Amino acid sequence: MDIENARQKAENLREQIIYHNDRYYNQDSPEISDYEYDMLLKELEEIETAFPELITPDSPTQKVGGQAGAKFSPVEHVVPMESLHDSFSHDEVKDFAKRVSENVGNALYVVEPKIDGLSVSAEYQNGVFVRGSTRGDGKIGEDITENLKTIKSLPMKLNKAVPYLEVRGEVYMSTDVFENLVARQEENDEKPFKNPRNAAAGSLRQKNAQITKERQLDIFVFNIQQIKGETLTSHIQSLEYLKELGFTTLPFYYECDGVEEVIEKIEEIGNKRGELAFGIDGAVIKVDDFNQRDILGSTSKFPKWAEAYKYPPEEKETELLDIEINVGRTGVLTPTAIFAPITLAGTTVSRAVLHNEDFIKQKDIRIGDTVILRKAGEIIPEVVAVARHKENSLPFEMPKICPSCSSPVAYENGEAALRCTNTDCPAQLMRHMIHFVSRDAMDIDGLGERVLRALVDNSLISSPLDLYRLSKENIMTLEKKKDKSAENLINAIEKSKSNDLYRIVFALGIRHIGQKAAKILADKFRTLDNIANANIEDISSIDGFGDIMAESVYKYFQLEESKKLVEEIKSLGINTNNLSEPKSIDESNPFFNKTFVITGTLPNYKRTEAAAIIESMGGKVSSSVSKKTDYVLAGEEAGSKLTKAQSLGITIISENEFESMRG
Repeated sequence: MDIENARQKAENLREQIIYHNDRYYNQDSPEISDYEYDMLLKELEEIETAFPELITPDSPTQKVGGQAGAKFSPVEHVVPMESLHDSFSHDEVKDFAKRVSENVGNALYVVEPKIDGLSVSAEYQNGVFVRGSTRGDGKIGEDITENLKTIKSLPMKLNKAVPYLEVRGEVYMSTDVFENLVARQEENDEKPFKNPRNAAAGSLRQKNAQITKERQLDIFVFNIQQIKGETLTSHIQSLEYLKELGFTTLPFYYECDGVEEVIEKIEEIGNKRGELAFGIDGAVIKVDDFNQRDILGSTSKFPKWAEAYKYPPEEKETELLDIEINVGRTGVLTPTAIFAPITLAGTTVSRAVLHNEDFIKQKDIRIGDTVILRKAGEIIPEVVAVARHKENSLPFEMPKICPSCSSPVAYENGEAALRCTNTDCPAQLMRHMIHFVSRDAMDIDGLGERVLRALVDNSLISSPLDLYRLSKENIMTLEKKKDKSAENLINAIEKSKSNDLYRIVFALGIRHIGQKAAKILADKFRTLDNIANANIEDISSIDGFGDIMAESVYKYFQLEESKKLVEEIKSLGINTNNLSEPKSIDESNPFFNKTFVITGTLPNYKRTEAAAIIESMGGKVSSSVSKKTDYVLAGEEAGSKLTKAQSLGITIISENEFESMRG
């Protein structure tokens, strides 16, 4: 490769990596796997190694990928929270050890699991927790003190009154908590988190610390950043000291004498991946002696005394035995692969969601095929490809009738999802019940799936609103329901009548309407009657509502069954008014009734944060540039949208100008 081709390739790689950095670190919504991202970064590193003159100060190889958002107050890290250089082979680990040996001679190493979470700092004064922050770009992070206080495994008071201590840890979401969260999100027709790391990051960066608390996060503390009043000389010593203070440290780590033992322990940790209650994406190798670390120093991005070994995604072949069709609460038919059980990333798996008919057709998945499986984020099994078709196999076809009620199924509005047309379908009813009582909807404590199914099976309820007609005596007829528990359940149902309007709107299960959209409807129309009587133009004019969402709401409330349902809700004494004060917007502010397009990476905001500010001040945010666009808010690496805005003569503003407009 000549230098001009290398330059062009490097620029292209940097653009891709910067984009994916923003999706991963700042928006908590990655579009590619960790492995695919690592390979992009590795390719760029190889080009820059071959052509050092192409290295730029802002290259992703030279700085930490994240940044501090504007949602929280900034925190300057006195000791930088550095990233780690990645290795993908044993030879690369040996190269790391060779560099260490050339600079400091023989070294002892500590090998640890690399927790797949969000790196944070926690500071203590006289043994009391005083501040917590995210890593951000390594130099400036976000103040998340209140959110870290909700993590039970992080001590608020240490066992010793150390004058000052700053520790670094990894906040993570356990496998069980993640799977339960995803199940709730799917049940509520919300976009589920892709993996535990993004779930943890999204949960930790909530403005409302109560949401963070509900997500049941955990933390492992693995490093001392700063300490006063104590002298420590090695990493092993510091880990033991952290345990004495009351921290939850990494559950296992190994002291190794020589690179061969390091590689042995890397493999040992890799073999444990599927047995752990938390996700890991590699192993970390650290020089144990602090004096040797000082001699080795750091680059602008990485410490030279540590290296991360990244495990490749494990893939295995198995036979696809069947494709099972499940019916969701909105009538969607979801195909699920049933295959011969295999051990993948340490656990036995035998099922994987196939999403929809398009997914099956694109991969040409047929019953009897030998398929290739892997675990996305080491948690959820997925079919990657077909290795080979079974002889005489036939393409799979989705059913023409619902497997639950035998009613016709159909595609609507060009969607990829196939739906049952029967709104009284038993499968839909049960899932609708579960959705109705869920935490994000009516939040009725004590009404889990087992109790709901028992109520249905005993003919005590046949719709969600029947819950409000139950008596204590009804509930006591169920097995194991005693007087006190029956009374508690009745009280929880009664309490839910006082919920705010958005909860009943969300609980109705209107297609395309998640909790956020339900809140927007409640804020706009203030009563359930107003929402039900709104015309499609009124609904589609709401910021954040597209034509499909507006049409879905309008059509729902035009149904005779829905009109009866609204009257029934009111007759049962369920609140149908918005209990919060209406928002007032200063119509003289420069955002009011203006349309913005946001493009590129902003230094201090996620795009979603900037969009929320614009909308809170009466502006609108569009995803595409047109003659109707008033402003384009352009950050770094802005692309075709900026070019189009320039050609149309639209006003382009920087983040600083955006701040000035806010006043």
